[in-house]
Amino acid sequence: MPETRERILRTALHLFARDGYEAVSVSDIAGALGMTKGALYRHYENKRAIFDSIVQRMYQVDAARARGCDVPEHTWAEAPESYRDTAAKSILRFTVGQFDFWTKDPFAADFRRMLTLEQYRDPEMAALYSRCLTAGPVAYMEDLFRAMMERGALRQGDPRQLAVAYYAPLLLLIQIADGPDAAGLDCAALLAGHTAAFFRANAPAEEKGGSAHV
Repeated sequence: MPETRERILRTALHLFARDGYEAVSVSDIAGALGMTKGALYRHYENKRAIFDSIVQRMYQVDAARARGCDVPEHTWAEAPESYRDTAAKSILRFTVGQFDFWTKDPFAADFRRMLTLEQYRDPEMAALYSRCLTAGPVAYMEDLFRAMMERGALRQGDPRQLAVAYYAPLLLLIQIADGPDAAGLDCAALLAGHTAAFFRANAPAEEKGGSAHV
């Protein structure tokens, strides 16, 4: 039973990523799986239930990845204490890992592509795209950088501006990885270079002569 539910989720998400959520019917999903609609309904009551399970899975995976990299898994409002001791090396590791996650993990890559397709057609999808891939990550980095500034682990500045400067190359390189120029660029190496250079450039003044703690 769990294996069948998993197959349904992955197959449905792949169709959503290829054709768009609105364009895919329960019949399409069942057909791609080689099962009847009745059999599919024994696992999920409708297409929306499949979609909700996909979103829940993404949040669970994202939280687990954050824990694995020793970065906060909740927002500042939910758990401000978890932001106070986050190390630059943990942020760097998580950021570089995000590139592989969004481009190479089949489930995450299809989720991102689905949201990219649907963000212009559906306000709910647009909000989800923002939360997962644009404004949400920027706000997350802003809170991390503010906490680092407060304890003297990052030079003083505008944490929001720094968050945009830090995160924008990740989103750009993810987009490049989807396109025809990906073969000519080592996007992962470019991102690793960017993150390391960022923390060197924004190290506290007393560390400028040495190496930043990344």
